[in-house]
Order: sequence, then structure tokens, then C-alpha cells
Amino acid sequence: MIDIDAIFAADRQRPPHERSLPWPETRNGMTVIVEPKPHWANDMRAFLSDVREYCTYADWLENGASARFFGHIAICGDDLIRKARALVAGEIADGHWN
Repeated sequence: MIDIDAIFAADRQRPPHERSLPWPETRNGMTVIVEPKPHWANDMRAFLSDVREYCTYADWLENGASARFFGHIAICGDDLIRKARALVAGEIADGHWN
């Protein structure tokens, strides 16, 4: 049986701009969940885990916990991880990860 955690771990072995699944990053004692960059976006976004706020990944890399965060109407970092895990679980169930 394929392990979801192993799939996430393998994705984290790739450089950030090549990843397809969200991942946690910690800087200056603050942890965010980084959303992989959609093809149409200029930059990735880093979401606070339990608060609906985000910053650009470039700002996160440069300033860590001092980055400028903006409110988001619907998503926090925990939501990103939950949705990605559900998506991978569905793909496993459908036989896409053999």
C-alpha cells in the first residue's frame, strides 16, 4: 500500500519551485504552509497554519516572521494540507500511485 506521508516526503526532496504539494516551513519560530506555484502565478504563497492569512514566498524567504501577511477569505495553511492529503488519497484509491 502506498503511504501518503511518503508521497509528501518525496515531493519535498525536489526544489521548492518544482514541488506539487504544499509543505511546512519554519523561520524565526513561525511556521507557514507553502502553496506550490500555479503556472499562472508570479510567486508562491505562504499561509499561516491556523489563520487565514498569507504572504508571498519571496517575502517569506527574505523576512521570515516579519513578512507582510494579508487576509484571505477562505484558506489557511491547515486547509491546504488537508485538501492536498485528500486529493492524494483519492488518487491512490483510483490507482494513480501504483
